[in-house]
Amino acid sequence: MTNAISTDITVLKQLIALRLDVNIWSARKKLTPADFGTLDLPPEKLASLGSKKVCNPEDLRVFSTLKARAIALLDRHGMRFLGGWAIPENAVKPVSEGLKVIATDFAAAKDSFLARYDQAIQEWVGNNPGWESLIAHSLVGIDTVRARLGFAWQMFKVVPPKGQAGQTLTEAVNALGGSLFGEVAKVADEAWHKSFAGKAEVTAKALSPIKNLRHKLAGLSFVEPRVTPLVDVIDAALAAVPHKGPITGTALVGLQGLVCLLRDPAAMVEHGQRIIEGQNPNNALLGLVAPPAADQAPDMDADRFPDFNDDDLPPDLPMEPASTLDSLGLW
Repeated sequence: MTNAISTDITVLKQLIALRLDVNIWSARKKLTPADFGTLDLPPEKLASLGSKKVCNPEDLRVFSTLKARAIALLDRHGMRFLGGWAIPENAVKPVSEGLKVIATDFAAAKDSFLARYDQAIQEWVGNNPGWESLIAHSLVGIDTVRARLGFAWQMFKVVPPKGQAGQTLTEAVNALGGSLFGEVAKVADEAWHKSFAGKAEVTAKALSPIKNLRHKLAGLSFVEPRVTPLVDVIDAALAAVPHKGPITGTALVGLQGLVCLLRDPAAMVEHGQRIIEGQNPNNALLGLVAPPAADQAPDMDADRFPDFNDDDLPPDLPMEPASTLDSLGLW
């Protein structure tokens, strides 16, 4: 069994590269010695001045939120590649439609902010009494602000050049499979700590990151052959979840085992390879949570204490019930 990961350059035929260009006015200006009047400041070789805010950051938060929405959309459908994203061809339509909605919201927020720009500056000055001149000396015109707020993206096909010139691109493509498993592991680790660690019960809301990962893996299954088996394992775990009500017991333990698997890139590759080699996805899932068979489990106490038997226990010693499931590090 080999766990080497290398994506062939031919996958570029099924991928669209996307570059996201979001510009957000920082509303910051560099502090200068003139801002401090006659105050004795250390020389520049010793210390550098920071920046000053010329507008309330809360007035600009909406633009960062919209950028985060766009990044989440692209991460859900694609993976990081060449400073942008690689998305499967069949995801172009939903990605484009999603970005268009965000672009419309961005344009509306931009128009709203520019319409009250002067008022926002006046409020910021009023909220910082004693520093009016510090702010006033660094204000920029509304046309400058307009030019520094923008939301756009470009989609294009990547075609490798011939010969040695394409070597670096080939290396980047070769790493796509490993990058995909790494991105999945990061999301799964966040889901584990947020929704599954130490929980005896979760709601259907906890399934959202798992379903998103399933969508991502299914869309990019052509990047690495061991991805499709992982999708099958996820489907097996989700199929065991009740349609309504809290998720507890065996269904929850199965999900916890699944998330633990998805947190580990090496484990994902190994499980994917085992399924390719013939293991049933349901059996693979059971292997994450089931205890070893009785005839396979070694009797550790018998080896460590060969002369010990139950009759040696004090009659009133309380006994703890044995767990029906191996913890596998989940609790």
